[in-house]
Amino acid sequence: MNDTRTGWNLQNSYASLPKTLYAPMQANTVATPKLIFVNKTLASALGLDPEQLDGPFALDVFAGNRFPEGSFPLAQAYAGHQFGQFTMLGDGRAILIGEQKTPTGELFDIQLKGAGRTPFSRSGDGRAALGPMLREYLISESMHALGIPSSRSLAVATTGEKIQRYSAEPGAILTRVASSHIRVGTFQFAAKYRSTEDLKALADYTIERHFSGITGPNRYIELFRQTAQRQASLIAKWQLAGFVHGVMNTDNMAISGETIDYGPCAFLDHYDESAVFSSIDAGGRYSYRNQPLVGGWNLARFAESLFPLLDDIPQQQALSSMQDALEEYVSLQKQLYLTGMREKLGLFTETPEDEHLIDTLLELMQHKQADFTNTFRALTFEAVEEPALANDMAYKEWKNRWKSRQQQEGRSEQEILALMKSKNPAVIPRNHRVEAALEAAAQGDYKVMEKLLDILRDPYAHSDEQQPFAAPPPPSTPPYQTYCGT
Repeated sequence: MNDTRTGWNLQNSYASLPKTLYAPMQANTVATPKLIFVNKTLASALGLDPEQLDGPFALDVFAGNRFPEGSFPLAQAYAGHQFGQFTMLGDGRAILIGEQKTPTGELFDIQLKGAGRTPFSRSGDGRAALGPMLREYLISESMHALGIPSSRSLAVATTGEKIQRYSAEPGAILTRVASSHIRVGTFQFAAKYRSTEDLKALADYTIERHFSGITGPNRYIELFRQTAQRQASLIAKWQLAGFVHGVMNTDNMAISGETIDYGPCAFLDHYDESAVFSSIDAGGRYSYRNQPLVGGWNLARFAESLFPLLDDIPQQQALSSMQDALEEYVSLQKQLYLTGMREKLGLFTETPEDEHLIDTLLELMQHKQADFTNTFRALTFEAVEEPALANDMAYKEWKNRWKSRQQQEGRSEQEILALMKSKNPAVIPRNHRVEAALEAAAQGDYKVMEKLLDILRDPYAHSDEQQPFAAPPPPSTPPYQTYCGT
C-alpha cells in the first residue's frame, strides 16, 4: 500500500547501472519504531507534505519497514583507503531507497542509515545507535545553515531495539538526503574489482547526474578536474568554519562535493592547527591542518581509478592533464581559503601582504589558545574582545595593521560590518552543547536538542538569544574526543 498524500516521487536511476555495483535489498523490519525528529522545512523542499509525515505510513518508511512506490532499495558497493589502507567496503548499514524528484526537477538520494544488515555488513549488525544518528542530524543541518555543502537529515526514528556498542544503546535510523552517495571509493571499487565497462558506466552516470555539461573525448579528465574544483571549494569552507571532518577516507569523499558521513567530526573551540577529535587518529592524519593535503591525496586516488578509461589518450598526455588538475586543486583551494579569510576580516580586495596578515593572526590565536569562532566574532563587533587576546601587545599591534589595511579599501563601516557579519557566524555546534543535547536525548528529553537546532538554524543572525550558545566550554573541560558510531 502506498500513501500518495505524503508526496513521495521516487525513482532509482542508480539501479540502471551494472548490478555488480550494488546489491538489491529488502526491508529489515523493526517492531516498535517511533519518530523522534522530522525536518519539515527540508520535507517541503523535497516536495513532501510535512503534515503527512507524522502518520503511520511515513513512520514505516523512516523505520525501513516498507518503501514508497517507485523505490528500488539497494546497498551500494564501494571500496576505499581508510587511514591510508585500501579495503573493500560498501553500505554495511545503509539502504538507498531511491531518488526523490523535487517540484523543481532536482534529484536527491533518500538513504536509510542504520536500516539493518546488507551483503556488505561483514561482521556488523547493520544497525545504528541513537546518539550518532542524532549527532549527524544536528551537525549536518548546522553545516547547511553555515552555507557548507552537506548531506542533510530528514528524520530520525528509534527502532525500539537495543544494540550493543560500548554498552547497550537504543537503536535508531537516520533518513539522509544527498545529491548522491557516489564516492571516490565507488570508483576505486569499480576500477579494482569490476570490468572497464562497469567503470565506464559509473563514470558516464556520474557525469549525467552531476556534471551534465561535460562532453567530448576528454570528458573523464574533465570529470576529474571539476570534481577537484568542488573539493577545493568544500575544504576551503571547512577550514574557514574551523570544521574538522575527522575521517577523510576516500569512501567518505563524495564526488558531488558535499560533506558526508559525520562520524568523529567536530568544530574547533580554541584554535589549534593540529586539532584531531577522532579517538582512532593517533597520528593526526586527518587533523585540521592536514585536510587540504588529504583532499589532494584522495583526489590522486580518484585519478588512478579513472586511468583505465583514458586508453584513447596518449599516456603521457593523460598523466600530464591529471597532474595539472591536481595542481589546480592546490592553488584553487588556497585561493578560496585566502579570499574567505579576507572576507572574515572585512577586506574586499587583495594585496600581497594579506597572507602574512592572516598567518600572523592565526599564529597569535594558536599561541594564546584563542577561540576560533569568537576571535572573528570579536573582530566583527569591536565592543567585545576575545579574552585570550585582549591584553596581548602583539595582538594589539596586529589590530593596528589590520585597521590600516581596512582603511585602504575605501569602504564604509556599514559595508565592512555587513560583510563580516555574513562571513563570521555567531554560533557553531559547540562540542559541549552537542554532547549536552545528546545526553539529554539519551534520557528521553529532546527539548535540549530542539532548542540547539533552533539556535543554529540562522548562525549569522547575531541575535541576543544566541549569545549564551556562543560561549566556549568551561576551562576545566577535558580535550574533546569523538568515536565512530559503528
